[in-house]
This record gives sequence, C-alpha cells and structure tokens, in this order.
Amino acid sequence: MAATEGLHAMPTLADVPRPLAVMVPLHSFAPGGVERVALRLCGAWARDPGLDVQLVIGRDSGAMRGEAPAGVPLHITPEPFPTASWESLWMILTLPGHIRRLRPDVIFAAGNTYAIIAVMMKLRFGRRCPPVVLKISNDLVRRDMSALVRWGYRRWLRIQGRMIEHATGLAEPMRAEIAAFMKMPDERIHVVDDPALAAHDLAALSAIGAARQPSGGPGRHYVGIGRLAKQKNWPLLLNAFAKIAGRDDRLTILGEGAERPRLEALAASLGIADRLALPGHGAAAPVLAAGDVYVMSSDFEGVPAVIIEALAAGLPVVSTDCSVSMASLVGDFGRLVPVGDAAALAAAMAAQAPLSPEARAAAAEAMARFTVERAAGAYAALFRRAAAV
Repeated sequence: MAATEGLHAMPTLADVPRPLAVMVPLHSFAPGGVERVALRLCGAWARDPGLDVQLVIGRDSGAMRGEAPAGVPLHITPEPFPTASWESLWMILTLPGHIRRLRPDVIFAAGNTYAIIAVMMKLRFGRRCPPVVLKISNDLVRRDMSALVRWGYRRWLRIQGRMIEHATGLAEPMRAEIAAFMKMPDERIHVVDDPALAAHDLAALSAIGAARQPSGGPGRHYVGIGRLAKQKNWPLLLNAFAKIAGRDDRLTILGEGAERPRLEALAASLGIADRLALPGHGAAAPVLAAGDVYVMSSDFEGVPAVIIEALAAGLPVVSTDCSVSMASLVGDFGRLVPVGDAAALAAAMAAQAPLSPEARAAAAEAMARFTVERAAGAYAALFRRAAAV
C-alpha cells in the first residue's frame, strides 16, 4: 500500500481561496463625514483576513491624512496639477487604470457624491465592471432644489438604480426612500446602520454624557459641527441664535470650508461676532463636552454622524427635519423644526432643556447600534453576496 494512501491530500495554493478584493475610491483626505466613515470601515475590513482592501485616493492631501488606516496600501495617481476643483472628473479619468491593474471583485461607493463615478465605471467597463455597492449618505427628497432641478435629479437617481447593483441606507426609514426614488427592487436595497462611531469612541462619548453637569455659567453654549458648506445652512443657525442670544450665550461651529467669509460677515452684521467661535477643523469630543445644546441647521442630510456623536455624549439635539431618518434618530432627546425656518429653530433652541441622567444613558444606549464594528461585518457579508452573483 502506498505510503500516502488513506491520508488527506495536502492543500495547494490553488485550493486556498484568495481574499475578496474590495476597492474604495475617495477623492482625498479632506474633512468630511463620508470620507471619515469610509476610512474607519477600511481599517475594520483590513482586519478581516477574507478581505483585501484597495483604497484609491484621488489626491494625497487633507486634514484627515493621519486617519488613513494602518496596514492599508494607498493607491494614488500623482496630480500633474491641482485637481481639487474637479475631483470627480479626476477620479473618473484615473480610476479605470486602478481597476485594470488591481482587478477588484467589488467597488464600494462611499456616499452619494461617488455615484457619478460608479455609473461612469459601469459605462466604461460594461459587463466587465465589478459589482458596485453604493452607500446612500444623503436625503433623496432634496426639497432644497428648485422644481426643475429636482425633476432632473430624480431621473438621475433612477439611472443609478438601474446601473448600480446594491444600495445601502443608513437607517431603516431610508429603505422606502431608496425604493421610491431609485426604483430599486427590495432584494437590492439593504440597511446598515450608519457606522459613525468606533466602539472606543462610543465609550468615550458615553463617559462624557455620564459625567455631564448642569452649566455653571449664566449663559448657554450652543454647538454645531460640520463643513462650512451651503448644505449645512449655517446662516440659518446664526440668524436663529441672534434672535435669542443673551449677552452670556455662546455659539461654536466646529468645521472649515468655503462659507467661512460669509459666516463671519453675517455674524458681524447680526451683532453676534463676539459670541461666535469658528475654530476650524478639530476634534469633536471637547466641543461636545463643553456644549449645552447641539444644533443642526442643514437643508438635507442622511443619518448625520454628528447627531449620533452628540446624543452619545448626552447633549440634547435641536435640528431641522432634514432627513427621513431624523425623527427616529432624535426621538425624545430633542426637537425638530421645519427646514429653513429660523424663527422655529430659535424657539426650539431657547426651549430645549438639558437631558436628565436617565435620558443621557438612554441616548447613549440607543446610539450603540451605530458602530463601525457592527457595520463592517454587515458590509463584508454584502460584498461577498455581490461578488458571488
């Protein structure tokens, strides 16, 4: 009898399945909620031996450069000249080369702004294009648009729904919105709770909430966090604050962007420049710890990570009703007002009371489902499903 008879054959390299290659294109490391979440997901996926993360960066710059996940190679096409003002076109031009070279099994489009890139890859490669999973990061109703622009936008959403294999919403209320506006069948729509926090972030923010004490000063400190961009409608917040602000009240908006000169000029004209702080890009936790009320004035959002952070830190939230998910997110921990209504926002800001210790604990517990660790596994399962078709 041969010496090997009855023994299991030794596996060869051909028998060992290779990791699933997941390509994630990002414009840059410029601060943004979509990009921050994508970087954190890439870090979590890199710890999964069954996944090979391919992080493609349009330009190697931005304040979040230090948040690039360790151990994940960066694939970058050097810019021949600055491309920030036309970053989507730059990605459309350069991504095909990365796809041909790296041969991904799945492409993850990290937010709505990446849908145009995904559709162009579908047109460029046809049936040879890897399947795409698109994360819907913003509201699809877009009441901020004119009727004509909204008409065109909704037809663009239907094109996405026809060409992109899978879409994920950030909370359950988004499922019906995706079905209605993208005309996708239910089996291609998925909900993965917004991976806004790492587990250690949740623990740190919850500790801030547990230790929160009533403000010892005579005034109230209102805080907002986000890019200084038109979508966030910070002028609405400045106008609302000006309506109610006492001499000891303060407003801090943490973030940076093109709207800074406009906001500084508006604050001066409203007479609140001495009570407004615009410290630029920075860590959210210290601002949340120092605040009394978190305020969001956006025209549209998806499931805002900053709301999750604020509630985890025990801050009550006053917000415009800028997303189909906002009511279920804020719940009993704050107030919602109509989009664009400065008087209603001001009244809600003035009336909002601090959360009780019990409510702070309940808010932190409710936010526990929005962690990177939970979402990474759900996305990995969806990637494998998409690649198997």
